[in-house]
Amino acid sequence: MQKEKMMANKASLGNYFEDLTVGLKIDHAVSRTLTEGDAALYLALTASRYPLFCNTEFARELGFIREPIHDLLVFHIVFGKSVPDISLNAVANLGYADVRFGEAVYPGDTISAETEVIGRRESSGGDTGIVWVQTFGYNQHKREVIRFIRWVLVNKANSANETGPAIVPPTPNEVATADFYIPEDLKLSAFDGRVTGGKWFWDDYEVGERIDHVEGMAIEEAEHQMAARLYQNTARAHF
Repeated sequence: MQKEKMMANKASLGNYFEDLTVGLKIDHAVSRTLTEGDAALYLALTASRYPLFCNTEFARELGFIREPIHDLLVFHIVFGKSVPDISLNAVANLGYADVRFGEAVYPGDTISAETEVIGRRESSGGDTGIVWVQTFGYNQHKREVIRFIRWVLVNKANSANETGPAIVPPTPNEVATADFYIPEDLKLSAFDGRVTGGKWFWDDYEVGERIDHVEGMAIEEAEHQMAARLYQNTARAHF
């Protein structure tokens, strides 16, 4: 019995709403070196066809060293780093804001993540609360590769616990163009639309326009769980 109790005490139980106080900063484990294998598996799982992430020559012509890791894979990896500390005891993710992609990530880069709690509000039922956090991802040179705000509904450890006043931070509706990260060596003049297979550009779209995407794709449970493992996302909801 004593041995079982000791083992239980060493389990990673995650943080609850009470633990996630405003101003708390967390340096997440474990930093991860992304590889060509990670990139290939992500493309296989998502069937992404954008050439920047799968065509070395296209990427080089635009000024990149080679094809970078897919932006959304970088997002998921950094997000996954935050899960054990922020949302292991979550009920649901509620929203995202101010998502900014920074320095390109290449195979061989090592990614780390940090999060700051910027707001929280207890729910009316008293057994959960909403926590707002801002997470940053960095490469091995401590250059920012991504940042984002998210808010998540997290269980309380004890519904009777007092948690103080609500602090709800402002979140932008959109990322200001002045905050866009533009690579210094980007060569848009070398962009070849034929390589993408599409003919529409930014000025061909209008606010409110609806596009009917006729080709759907089924997502199986095995693919869902494989993706969560690729991201090292330990949230219980995925398993």
